[in-house]
Amino acid sequence: MSSAKASYTKAELLAVMTSRLLEDKKTVFVGIGLPMAAALLAQLTRSPALSIIFEGGIIAPELKHGEMPLSTNEIRAGRRAMAFCDITDIFLYQQRGYIDYGLLGAAQIDQYGNINTSVIGDFHKPKVRLPGSGGANDIASSSTRVLITLIHEKRRFVEKVDFVTSPGYLTGNNSRVNSGLIFGGPFKVITDLGIMGFDQKSKRLKVEAIQSDATIQQIRDNTGFELLVADNLERIEAPTKDELRILREIDPEKVMLRGT
Repeated sequence: MSSAKASYTKAELLAVMTSRLLEDKKTVFVGIGLPMAAALLAQLTRSPALSIIFEGGIIAPELKHGEMPLSTNEIRAGRRAMAFCDITDIFLYQQRGYIDYGLLGAAQIDQYGNINTSVIGDFHKPKVRLPGSGGANDIASSSTRVLITLIHEKRRFVEKVDFVTSPGYLTGNNSRVNSGLIFGGPFKVITDLGIMGFDQKSKRLKVEAIQSDATIQQIRDNTGFELLVADNLERIEAPTKDELRILREIDPEKVMLRGT
């Protein structure tokens, strides 16, 4: 695929970067919006046998491009699905390790990958009240690998989240396992400036790659804590013309990427 000369939005960039991490013949738990766009793009590029799972109980649907569902519980979300089951069954499959990836967003994230989507400020008198968990806590607790996507801003990358909606590595080191979450956890954090993984021992965020037009100093300036940086820092290839074309054909009205 050739590199794209055309401009692209931050939402499109996040969708493309996330899609590249979704492997073929794996299962991915997605919600409405950018996660769905990323999963569909992956199916049409590198991972044709990727299976999408929806919280409402829909397994491996074949979504109609250009007519994206607005909810995971509407009829279009179940088009040509392999199976339908109860929501409790979906989370049971996840707890048993049958779902490989979970995709999540975040209003705040800290250095150990803990996510806040509940409140900004004091819980009882918040400055902003957010949507809350939904299935995000279950996904963060039980998915084999969790991918987190968000715009890279200092107000989002905070030293300590105001509320732990969805657990990452808690306070680092072995604290997640010691709490009873014996497998899984955050795998990668994808932003408009780079891709971060987690240090194997401390479980702190570590910059592994930076976007084609970003710098490590930009990442540091937009982070509210000290980030680890990999020795072999990689440069990420920009979205290609083909990736952007396919993404825009999937969602011409930008239903999935609106407001990201």
